[in-house]
Amino acid sequence: MNNHFKLRQQIILLAAFILITINSFAQNKFIINDGSDIYYANISVENCSDDNCEGKGTIQLFEKKTNKLFQTFTSDDLYFFFDNTKNPTVNIIQLYNEQSPLIFEDFNFDGTEDLAIRNGNNGGYGGPSYDVCVYHKNKKKFVVSEELTQLTYENLGMFQTDRERKRIITYAKSGCCWHITTEYSVFPKIGLVKVYELEEDAQGGEFVIVTIRELVNDKWISKEETHKVEDYYNQE
Repeated sequence: MNNHFKLRQQIILLAAFILITINSFAQNKFIINDGSDIYYANISVENCSDDNCEGKGTIQLFEKKTNKLFQTFTSDDLYFFFDNTKNPTVNIIQLYNEQSPLIFEDFNFDGTEDLAIRNGNNGGYGGPSYDVCVYHKNKKKFVVSEELTQLTYENLGMFQTDRERKRIITYAKSGCCWHITTEYSVFPKIGLVKVYELEEDAQGGEFVIVTIRELVNDKWISKEETHKVEDYYNQE
């Protein structure tokens, strides 16, 4: 009887452990439906608290028209905060603020939608970092772009895009008083080409030195101006 009682206890404990594991796993699953007209995503992540999730994550991308699984991705650290409904945001890129776990956008301006997936906080000053995947028309799937991914590691999180001018825009800083905005053009078979820089250096305290560098006809043109700090920043 004693052995039977112990076995029963072990079965109950095992069942309870399985139930807790299943419930915990289920609570860490989310559906992102409004980030793209083409796809919706099921994401699961290892650890979640009341405010955020982090840890290893899996993203399953489905076609909306067919409900068929299109592609599966993984992230070593799918880090994100919740919105007001306790769900992950999508397509938000805010400097020094919220940057979503998934960002759907045409990053290389080839007319097809691409996807950036949050992978930790390895950007400048502990900012977000992403695996940036571009859609490959011949392979008919998303592939990681090393140079676009690297931009998120070297700067203050995810870059922004200017669709009209077909520019990728990054932001970086050093301390409180030195900032640089860099713009890139994307050329087929060539990749990223830096075409513009705006450097703002207020490390002197009273004045800010503003330097604009622009690539014109394959030559860099530079212009430098000095402003009083209060005048320059109050006009923006």
